[in-house]
Amino acid sequence: MMVQAKTVKTDQARSPNLWQHARAFRSVAVLLLATSMLYGCQSIFDQAYTPNVSPSDNPQTVDQVQKNDPRAQMGAREHPRIVASYGGEYHDAKTERLVARITGALTAVSENPSQSFRITILNSPAINAFALPGGYLYVTRGLLALANDASEVAAVLSHEMGHVTANHGIERQKREEAEVIASRVVAEVLSSDLAGKQALARGKLRLAAFSRQQELQADVIGVRMLGEAGYDPYAAARFLDSMAAYARYSAVDPDNDQSLDFLSSHPNSAQRVDLARRHARAFGQEGVGDRGRDYYLAGIDGLLYGDSPQEGYVRGQTFLHGSLGIRFDVPPEFRIDNKVEAVLATGPGESAIRFDGVAAGENNSLTNYLTSGWVAGLQPETVQETTVNGLPAATARASAERWDFDVTVVRLNDQIFRFLTAVPKGNTTLQSTADTLRNSFRRMTPEEIASLKPLRVRIVTVGPSDTLASLSGRMMGTDRKLDLFKLINALPAGATVSPGQKMKIISE
Repeated sequence: MMVQAKTVKTDQARSPNLWQHARAFRSVAVLLLATSMLYGCQSIFDQAYTPNVSPSDNPQTVDQVQKNDPRAQMGAREHPRIVASYGGEYHDAKTERLVARITGALTAVSENPSQSFRITILNSPAINAFALPGGYLYVTRGLLALANDASEVAAVLSHEMGHVTANHGIERQKREEAEVIASRVVAEVLSSDLAGKQALARGKLRLAAFSRQQELQADVIGVRMLGEAGYDPYAAARFLDSMAAYARYSAVDPDNDQSLDFLSSHPNSAQRVDLARRHARAFGQEGVGDRGRDYYLAGIDGLLYGDSPQEGYVRGQTFLHGSLGIRFDVPPEFRIDNKVEAVLATGPGESAIRFDGVAAGENNSLTNYLTSGWVAGLQPETVQETTVNGLPAATARASAERWDFDVTVVRLNDQIFRFLTAVPKGNTTLQSTADTLRNSFRRMTPEEIASLKPLRVRIVTVGPSDTLASLSGRMMGTDRKLDLFKLINALPAGATVSPGQKMKIISE
């Protein structure tokens, strides 16, 4: 959640239909998750990189190579939007050199030697990677944190490069042209209401997805590039398994999770993993090729993990924002998703929470603000003034189709912070969930703000007395320390650690 996005954004109270037609509050969370998957972070080099070769005194940049390529023009047009939607570019010289090294090795064995690529690291904790026509490649820092060696990142990037060199973007561009017309109609007819935004998001998701045949073709190209570049060709199947494990770990309901990440646009079927292994066998049995583990771990040591300082932090069931000076808790069993647009939390029984902030402007009366038309199904008789830990506030109830809502607004200085809690009708947890939010929302103390630090990936060497328990005990930012430790280190059930091994932990 970026400070600007939460505090200096269009006042949604002036858009009366924005939260109307709230047919399911959970769909609000899904919508924001959906739109966030499509966009990304940082450009790290503008020329093809060749390991161990001095750069040219007159390098040919990707912009020069692709100047007259309409596909590249499409990528260039969408690039700024992607960067903005994923929270900006992630800048760290060591990590940038690492990703450039991997991309350069793959470029050398590309199906189209004349195709140049521009790789961008996205400042997002999401696990994602994708490509735009014209050679624009994107990988999130979240994916880099999950990977355990260079070959796994190479597997993801070679797959995306396969989409580019196979010209899969041409078909998608045609689909986009049709989608633009449809989206204009949606925008004109439905204006800014939720249904219109959902329709637009669905259109973007359709554009993001390649066909099953194209995905399999990119798999074949990617595994071949891995092998020819000297990387472990089995990394593709291995990392697909790691991403699936992370999806299960992070899901509130693992069997019915609708969050959108790499696996949402790149289905992880057992058949696909099996095919990746079969293609890898063309290069030999498992164990062939370089995994690049040591230099990879060195390159991500200190990598920002989870939320960035500008967006606030999630620590278990607590959201804290040092710049805004606020904090609150969500009930047990809820999972917080800190998005650019808002803080979302989803819990059991399809219950959900949305938190954001707007400039107070001339809204001197919080009760008048609540009844100004931005909440559909508001029950006027429930509107009342109150205080939340000494701060002026107002609350109300609302109802829409099969959902009940609790709406709470709190004023702090020149901001109005808003909680919207939703549960299906008949669910008895609405009051207790909303009370948890209200009772815990407060100003942070100066000491709390000073002590708030971002989490990072730290590479540690296993000592003679270290165990899984002792190493995982050093993990921060989660109450599932052992599970996350095993996950980010790709440790199978029953695994142990040995002195001298390099392992990842998450700490300040």
